[in-house]
Amino acid sequence: MVSFERALKDLLKSGKYTMGSKESIEALKLGKAKLLIIASNAPPKYRDSALYYAKLSKIPVYTYKGTTMELGALCGKPFPVSMISVLDEGSSAILEVVEEGA
Repeated sequence: MVSFERALKDLLKSGKYTMGSKESIEALKLGKAKLLIIASNAPPKYRDSALYYAKLSKIPVYTYKGTTMELGALCGKPFPVSMISVLDEGSSAILEVVEEGA
């Protein structure tokens, strides 16, 4: 079984995604996202909005157990990342990993 961290790194290399609250919420509104990854301490106003649109569009949500800084570091970014919307998983197994509840 592939870990969430490994699947996320594969997604960043081969897939299409949006990073950040506003971009992710926009992808959810348009129904383009296949999955929403949200940090455990994402700002409540963005979290609530994202969860609302994900529920409307029946898009699965994975809550990353780490903080926004840890999610940013995992993505190789020097800044906090509160959410990532997966548009195309590429060669990653991110959707399967999330379904298994890893």
